[in-house]
Amino acid sequence: MTSFRPIIKEGNPLLRKKSRPVSLPLSPEDRETLQNMLDYLAYASDPNNDERPGVGLAAPQIGINKRLVALYFVEDSDEEGVEPTVETFAFANPTIVSHSVQKAYLTSGEGCLSVDEDRPGYVERYAFVTIEAYDLVSNQMVRLKFRGYRAMVIQHEIDHLEGVLYVDRLNKKDPYQVSEGAIGL
Repeated sequence: MTSFRPIIKEGNPLLRKKSRPVSLPLSPEDRETLQNMLDYLAYASDPNNDERPGVGLAAPQIGINKRLVALYFVEDSDEEGVEPTVETFAFANPTIVSHSVQKAYLTSGEGCLSVDEDRPGYVERYAFVTIEAYDLVSNQMVRLKFRGYRAMVIQHEIDHLEGVLYVDRLNKKDPYQVSEGAIGL
């Protein structure tokens, strides 16, 4: 993984730029970038490596001002000896086309590969979202629904494409304040 681009850290102005849409179908360069992003997330999730693990990565986090997002979800099995299930997504130009009224937040708080310092508090997001995006694997536009934790992750990554970090969404006066009816996940 020595050839992978380093993660850009908070304070770098590249994280605050709105990302440009990519041309479709994806160019070989954009396909390679998305695949490298997925490869990085897989590598970092291996406990034998020294990288900080993450479930999502947006192109701005590696200094590329394009609307590209990779997601890497690992579901551990409750059965002994059964390997975890891995589900990956690699999207170009993802947009939220609909969402729930109900809000949700992660009770453990959010984290980010670009934010090294722990920032306590809750970030409220939509409990359910539907996105449209160009999918790396199928090479076509897709419409997918994400719920719960996965909805939180895709919204976090789309925020990166808008130049927004999760720390911007923390309530400055009371970081643990949540709206009535918000679901803790």
